[in-house]
Amino acid sequence: MGTIVLKMTSAELTELKKQLATYAVPKKNPYAFFSAKVAGTSVIAYTSGKVTFQGTHPEKIASQFGYKVEADSSSARQDMALIGSDEVGNGSYFGGLAVVASYVTPAEHDFLKSLGVDDSKRLTDSKIRTIAPLLEEKIPHKALLLSPKKYNQIVGKDKDHNAVSVKVALHNQAIYLLLQTGVCPDKIVVDAFTSEKNYQKYLKNESNHFSNPLTLEEKAEAKYLAVAVSSIIARNLFLENLEQLSREVGYTLPSGAGNKSDQVAAKLLAAYGDSALLSTAKYHFANTQKAYKLLNQF
Repeated sequence: MGTIVLKMTSAELTELKKQLATYAVPKKNPYAFFSAKVAGTSVIAYTSGKVTFQGTHPEKIASQFGYKVEADSSSARQDMALIGSDEVGNGSYFGGLAVVASYVTPAEHDFLKSLGVDDSKRLTDSKIRTIAPLLEEKIPHKALLLSPKKYNQIVGKDKDHNAVSVKVALHNQAIYLLLQTGVCPDKIVVDAFTSEKNYQKYLKNESNHFSNPLTLEEKAEAKYLAVAVSSIIARNLFLENLEQLSREVGYTLPSGAGNKSDQVAAKLLAAYGDSALLSTAKYHFANTQKAYKLLNQF
């Protein structure tokens, strides 16, 4: 899953909304004023002027609004020791938010490529579940999981974090903890989910800091094995959490935030009430209100 972040003027935002009007979808983020889903890419425009394009190939849509497609994304240097960080679960209604930072040197490249890590976007969840334990054993990393219950306590209106600042906090902490083990990276890369300005703004609120320079890069998972490793380990951690929560409530909780999530959420409300969603889902998502509308069907 790639993410492209652009900063737009008011006029550019108006034009984007006009061009994508027929693809508009309900807003899931309280800080957004317009959302659309087109050609497999989710587009979210924020009141701050930031616009995110997220999907398998977000550049196809983002290029229509000023994004310059890189001529050769394979040119990113990997002949160095790297820390790569990525998150999984941010767009899923059910389940927690997993963030992993991994330390990879050129000595591990052959091993990683033999597992298919260099092509991780094509890996199925089944394959990820198979190779993630091998990566966890071989590759130095730090993994953090923010449970839905904790997420709902700290993310949302009038709370300590929003959907972006909580990811900054988790990425920073995972990288900080990994650095504390003594690894010495030549470069630290985070798969971009916000602008550099926003990242640094929220970073000021964190108590743990490190002096190593950090780079936010779009499509970093496809460029750096270290980021791809983190993505795989994080996906596995997210799936394990989803399975655990499913066992606890007695319902299979789906990944994502589509209609299936609405249906399952409504069943949980009917069976257990509001507390079930507070402990299994990201409550501020629009799915919660959709579930309440479906409640009378059960």
